[in-house]
Amino acid sequence: MGPSAGRGRRRLMCVRVGFGFLMNVFKGFRQQLLAVLGEMAGAGELPGGLDTSRVAVEPPREAAHGDVSTNAAMVLAGQAKANPRQLAPKIAERLKALPGVTGVEVAGPGFLNLRFTPEFWQAQIAVILRAGLAYGDSDAGGGLPVNVEYVSANPTGPLHAAHARGAVVGDALANLLEKAGFAVTREYYINDAGAQVDVLGRSAYLRYREALGESIGEIPAGLYPGEYLKEVGQVLAARDGRRWLEALESEWLPAVRDFAIDAIMVGIKEDLTALGVGIQVFSSERALVAAGAVRAAFDTLTARGLIYEGVLEPPKGKVPDDWEPRPQTLFRATQFGDDVDRPLRKSDGSWTYFANDIAYHLDKYRRGARVLIDVWGADHGGYIKRMQAATTAITEGGAALDVKICQLVHLMDNGVPVKMSKRAGTFVTLRDVIERVGADVVRFIMLTRRNDQTLEFDFAKVTEQSKDNPVFYVQYCHARCRSVLRHAGEPDAEMLAAEAPLDRLSSPEELELIRLLAGWPRLVEAAAEAHEAHRVAFFLYDLAAGFHALWNRGKDDTTLRFLVEGDPGLSRARLALVKAVATVIASGLRVIGVAPVEELRS
Repeated sequence: MGPSAGRGRRRLMCVRVGFGFLMNVFKGFRQQLLAVLGEMAGAGELPGGLDTSRVAVEPPREAAHGDVSTNAAMVLAGQAKANPRQLAPKIAERLKALPGVTGVEVAGPGFLNLRFTPEFWQAQIAVILRAGLAYGDSDAGGGLPVNVEYVSANPTGPLHAAHARGAVVGDALANLLEKAGFAVTREYYINDAGAQVDVLGRSAYLRYREALGESIGEIPAGLYPGEYLKEVGQVLAARDGRRWLEALESEWLPAVRDFAIDAIMVGIKEDLTALGVGIQVFSSERALVAAGAVRAAFDTLTARGLIYEGVLEPPKGKVPDDWEPRPQTLFRATQFGDDVDRPLRKSDGSWTYFANDIAYHLDKYRRGARVLIDVWGADHGGYIKRMQAATTAITEGGAALDVKICQLVHLMDNGVPVKMSKRAGTFVTLRDVIERVGADVVRFIMLTRRNDQTLEFDFAKVTEQSKDNPVFYVQYCHARCRSVLRHAGEPDAEMLAAEAPLDRLSSPEELELIRLLAGWPRLVEAAAEAHEAHRVAFFLYDLAAGFHALWNRGKDDTTLRFLVEGDPGLSRARLALVKAVATVIASGLRVIGVAPVEELRS
């Protein structure tokens, strides 16, 4: 080993000691920064007892500005009674002395932009290899109980493509929150107490009569026409024979309705399993009402003075013909941010859907959840304010409700809209989509847009092998990594972490790829905090692009290939980098719920 190599190794050891090998380099550096600020306070350069809660360490908006940026001088200037531009250089001088820091610049109104040594970034490869798939795991959530309720489709038919989006968004978000250290419950709310399930019962009864040989003719308007109910009718006929043919509706409806709901839910659970979605809790609206939970929630709000009898103002714009200024039982939703107060009883004295939903969210809170996340369809946007107001009121601020709206999914095939499913009658089923392209493709593509943006799902495009297909592009990256590692005899990750001369990873492209890898833990925490699972898919695409670019450079220049003939040390270092890329890709795909592929065949 020559003198220069020795100096490089010693500098690498300093980085390891200075930053403690924390997975999240930004969080690690923030700890170093706070220690520096404490030293400055001890030396009289800053006042004691500073509030540093708003001190942030983040990537600069432009990569050319450095590796990390902090607002410390601007945040603390007021407390220190100093100008941020005057305070920033004093902090900068202290930061320059930290191991791994190679430069600090003051920018704009007082931002501090820092650069780290190549050795600092090279050391992150060892961190990744030792952590494996746990790289990016965080304790940021502190075990806080979070309830993620998603899908929750009415049990009146099979799931369709739009349900698939909500299922994937909710499931991936639950995975992400768990990786970030939250205690997550995955839940499905069965809306089995409304008029729609009575319609289901009557529709199933019609198919029951058909199964017993009657001619039912055309399905009457208002009933569900899907052929999936034929099987429900046939199974009911096989079980009960002609028992219900001469019975009154008041006798057969409850039995047929319950039978149909159970049958539909079996199919829904099978579809969710096929998509890789594992719901832990299935809550029944009907059971909630029967247990008196709605009355209990109502009494709780009444005792707090939040229920009154009143007359609502007519809706803005054109007043509906059926609107009448009648007294109603109202919840004071406007006290909690809603636009108007909301009725909790219908004219016949029964509870409104809203009353039932208040009871359900109270039930989730009483079961321990402190953060409630509901994933809803595009047609529920107008319901958010009232439900957030109700959640705040019924839990007395003990729980926060975040609603993620999933916009529509347009199914296409080579740009042509896909026709409805014969089995469903009015839409393309989730099972149809899975059988055509596979669950992994469905899951990844559903996260390639923000949940609140419309998504186009083109069967031809999501299966093509090109850079324009995100799922292929990311999977191809993992497959390429695995190919290199197989060719090298599957080197052990721990061995690479301990023995590979990582200081040989010195090209700008290699260091940039390492910076991308090192951003994964921060991405996990930030995406979990924002409840935005789509950020994971975006990150994976960017990481794949960085790797593919490095691969392509090696095609033209043999010295840039991952396995360099005659240079085993450089080959080991690059194998460590390849192993790290494969690890982070696999870690990200696990959050999305997608299995990484070992090789791709055309």
